[in-house]
Formats: sequence, C-alpha cells, structure tokens
Amino acid sequence: MSRVGYALEPKKVDTFIQPSFLHYAKQHSIDLIQIDLTIPLSQQGPFHCILHKLHTQSWKNQLQEFSTKHPNTVIIDPPELIDRLHNRITMLESVTQLQLSIQNENATVEIPNQVVVEEPISFDLGSIEEHSLRFPLIAKPLEANGTVDSHNLFLVFDRDGVKSLDNNPMVLQEFVNHGGVIFKIYVAGKQFKCVKRKSLNDISQEKLKTIKGSVPFSQISNLGEGDGGGSSAVDKAEMPPQSLVSELARVLRERLGLNLFNVDVIRDGKNPGRYLVIDINYFPGYAKLPSYEEFFTNFLMDVVQQPKSV
Repeated sequence: MSRVGYALEPKKVDTFIQPSFLHYAKQHSIDLIQIDLTIPLSQQGPFHCILHKLHTQSWKNQLQEFSTKHPNTVIIDPPELIDRLHNRITMLESVTQLQLSIQNENATVEIPNQVVVEEPISFDLGSIEEHSLRFPLIAKPLEANGTVDSHNLFLVFDRDGVKSLDNNPMVLQEFVNHGGVIFKIYVAGKQFKCVKRKSLNDISQEKLKTIKGSVPFSQISNLGEGDGGGSSAVDKAEMPPQSLVSELARVLRERLGLNLFNVDVIRDGKNPGRYLVIDINYFPGYAKLPSYEEFFTNFLMDVVQQPKSV
C-alpha cells in the first residue's frame, strides 16, 4: 500500500477527499492520509508523495525540511513553481511562446492582450492603446491566490469604469465574445480531461453603446444577448480538437513544471480557429469532473510507480 499524504485547507478537504475517492484509491493500493497541521511535518510519514495546497511560509519551510531529509518523497508540486500561478501576468507567460505541434488542425493558441494597472484612480487611456486594447475590458486583481478578493472580477466599459474600481494593482484584459462557453482542461500529470461550462454571454455592439462604467461578473448575465451562455449554448458547443487539448496539456505541464492545474480556454466568436488561454489555476476542483476518482487515482498510481517520471 502506497502512502499519499495530503495537506489542504478544510474546505478543500471537504470537496476533494470524498469517501468514494478514498475507497477507489484504496482499491488500487493508494492510502490517502491527512497530514496533521498541528504537528510538525518532520514528525509524520513516511509518505511516497505529498499533495498540498497551503501557501504560508511556515508550511513551505516545513516542506523544504521534509524534502531534504526524505529526498525520495515526491512533492506535488514545488511551492516556488506554484507561486507563478498566483500572479495573473506570470501565470500566462508560459503560453505566450507556445510552439504547438498540432497536425491537421487550423488552430492557434494565444493569450488575450492585457496590461497591469497599478493605481486605477490615475489610469491613463494611453496604456490601453499601447497594448492594442479597447473597451470593454475584464478587470481582475493581479493576485490570483484563491482568496475571495482574487475572484472579484468586473467588466469595464470606459475610463470612468476603471477609475471606479479599488483593485490595486489589477490586470485589464481583452474581452472576446466567445459564445458563452468556456473550456476547462484539467491536468493531473499525464492525465487530462476537457469539459465545457457556461461562461459570460456575448455582448453586441448595440448593447455596448448603452452601457457605462463597470459591472461585476455576478451581474453580467443580465447584459447578454438571448440565451448567450445558457445550457443550450453549452450543449451545442463543439469541443476543441483533441489534438489541441492533449498538446496544450502536455506543453504547459512541461513549461510550468507542475502536475496539478486546469486551463481555462475560450474560442474567439469571430475566428473559430483562435483559442485564448485566459486563466490557469493550481489544484482546481477535480471533484467536479465525472469519475474524478479514477482520473486522480490513475495520476497517483503513476507517481508512486514511477516517481522520477512525474
């Protein structure tokens, strides 16, 4: 039986460590063991590998000490590499120079144009023009650390809308109509799966003429055209080519040096061959995937059977 330790916030434990997952993993000789955060990590174990999603310096220090004393324990994943995904600029840097060897697919993978705004109150329209941006824009906090504030997103329609925000600093990102559908590629080592979900509705040029300021994402559904991102739009949406999904998962895993993440991808409504990576999240909600127990257990089996290949 291979011992896999996990150190997660209580909310993550509740959603991810389901009885069905524990049972399935144990059937495949994987014993999932919760790490006691009230006891030094050095006093626990042994573990074949450690899964974690904690960001405190104390935890990072403990993990480093444990790794030094137990070099054969696989750490999923190195904290310094995870930290790159906590900044919305550095998270997408790995996408900007992708060379995808996709055969027989007329497709490109890019990131939206974006710019960092340090102080919204002194925002200058010139910075938008320099980065080939135009309204509407998506405003996101620069930090993407999983807190409630990091999900405080707005659709901004003009300069006054930017100045009204108090996200300091923030990223202004190109908004692209994408049929109200987002594709989420879940990666766990060599395992990957793409699913489609409801997203922001398209916004017509006519509608844009009547909207001013900024609107929080929670209210944007009222701005869309028709069904927009409703369930029928998701049902009808064609999935990205499997070759694109597999290659994007593989290349990003190599460039990021990470095993556990998902990639949010949209398809440009005006150019179906243009795909945009808009977000990368570390250790996402795998339990939302159908049969996630098998998906994640297969990953853990790869880790414990061939630790150096992960």
